[in-house]
Amino acid sequence: MTPKVPSNTRSEFSPIRKLTMTAMLGAVATVLMFISISVPLMPSFIKLDLSELPALIASFALGPISGVLVCLIKNLINLFFSTTGGVGELSNFLLGSVFVLTAGVFYRYMGGRKGALIGSLCGAAAMAVISVFSNYYVVYPVYTAFMPMETILGMYQAINPHVETLWDALIWFNMPFTFVKGMLSVVITFPIYKMISPLLKGKKS
Repeated sequence: MTPKVPSNTRSEFSPIRKLTMTAMLGAVATVLMFISISVPLMPSFIKLDLSELPALIASFALGPISGVLVCLIKNLINLFFSTTGGVGELSNFLLGSVFVLTAGVFYRYMGGRKGALIGSLCGAAAMAVISVFSNYYVVYPVYTAFMPMETILGMYQAINPHVETLWDALIWFNMPFTFVKGMLSVVITFPIYKMISPLLKGKKS
């Protein structure tokens, strides 16, 4: 039996407008991905950006697939400026997609602020957990080509001397950081979504 989609999440826009709005949000996400800041109590090579914000908005307003496409657009463009051989962009795409797809699916089938909140929490949690494994098995092995693992761990140990392994660093630092990063996008999305959703869907507010 096919779940009933709440009326407030049914398609209210033409395919052309949906594609156009997805591309526009992808461009915004690309710019935001370039704008990153250092985070206190984190190693200097870990930066915070809000590039998942437009993808989350797209997932709520246009559908989960549009959210994933926004993640794809921003990483394909940033790939031309990659300093990680594309591995960082691949990880960013996978994690961002997990986040916005999960949030968008919950919102689509539950509707309302409750569905958006539950989906966002689940998406941020899933992204945080998966980040541990993607960083351990994919991203950091590539980083060691530019920086020895001892140096990487030393940067974590300078903040927390109890860090002994990469697993420790990823669980104590990267996982909560990734969750907070996702929830920061949620905190910003909720108050502005009602204002911009009609514009994205081509409706008068």
